[in-house]
Amino acid sequence: MDINATLLVQMITFALFVWFTMKFVWPPICSALEERAQTITDGLASAERGKRELELANQRVAESLGEAKIQANDIIDKANKRGNQIIDEAKQQAKAEADKQHKQGLERLNQDVNQAKEALRLQVASLAVMGAEKILLREVDKSANSDILDSLIKEI
Repeated sequence: MDINATLLVQMITFALFVWFTMKFVWPPICSALEERAQTITDGLASAERGKRELELANQRVAESLGEAKIQANDIIDKANKRGNQIIDEAKQQAKAEADKQHKQGLERLNQDVNQAKEALRLQVASLAVMGAEKILLREVDKSANSDILDSLIKEI
């Protein structure tokens, strides 16, 4: 009978151990496991959200880079156009200045030619008077001389 009583005491002890474990040990272990599972689930969800946010951020960065490249190309095009405009304006100003200087040169040349013609007329007139004096061998008074000179100048 010793075996049966020992067996019965062991069964009662085991039942008490199971009841004690189920009542006091098992609930904190289960809650700790549930908390850990929840923490892991939250961590995985956060990782997924982070991954999606990273993908969205990468898309936004790519879009921003595309827009920046477009803006940079626009700025470069505008700068090139402005540079060409400045060059064209400089060419036009240079041409206008060259035309102005050419015109002034022609005016000076015409003035010099007219002055030379006038000087030649005066010299021709005086030579004609000298020749007429020698031919006539007489002296002509100054008023008559100036009338003759004036008429010769007009004719020439």
